[in-house]
Amino acid sequence: MSKKSLGKIFMNGIIDENPTFRLLLGMCPTLAISTAATNGLGMGLAATFVLVFSNLVISLLRKVIPEKVRIPSFVVVIASFVTMIDLLLKAFIPSLSESLGMYIPLIVVNCIIFARAESFAFKNGPIESIFDGLGMGLGFTIALTILSAIRECIGAGTIFGMQVMPANYQPMAFAVMPSGGFIFLGVLLLIVNGLMSYVEKRKKEKEEEEMML
Repeated sequence: MSKKSLGKIFMNGIIDENPTFRLLLGMCPTLAISTAATNGLGMGLAATFVLVFSNLVISLLRKVIPEKVRIPSFVVVIASFVTMIDLLLKAFIPSLSESLGMYIPLIVVNCIIFARAESFAFKNGPIESIFDGLGMGLGFTIALTILSAIRECIGAGTIFGMQVMPANYQPMAFAVMPSGGFIFLGVLLLIVNGLMSYVEKRKKEKEEEEMML
């Protein structure tokens, strides 16, 4: 496969099919842990690790796994990598592991991971599957980090624990509450999808103009 095709697969997960902003997948961890930028980045990278390696293994075994047991097979593969990242976080970044809590083990049933295993890795080669997992994972990470940074900034006056707001700033507690998560996610969805619609419209108009010339 050409570099251009691999690049398209990679960018698909970041822009066109961003799991959070475009496909609205993985909403549970997105809303639950996005109260601090560190949590968003950590959760996103953990999911990326699982996506890349589960996609790779499932793609390599796609011709061996019987159709009737593909779902249980996906669970075993995904759970293995979730266990790995869970143990690594507990060993090397215990504070992040404690902060994310049960949401790391719950990656096993994350619909983003299952969707890519079923719709892409089980039907494509290992290299393409790696790029798909990397693109989807980074798209999820970017979305989570942006949402988390906004909520942390407004709710605590900090980003990644560093003070960014004036000393006399009064934090707005609702930003880090569940209701604040819904509101800020909704605003981001409105902005991102509005921009994407505008870009797609301009692209279509440009193509029509070229056809008329």
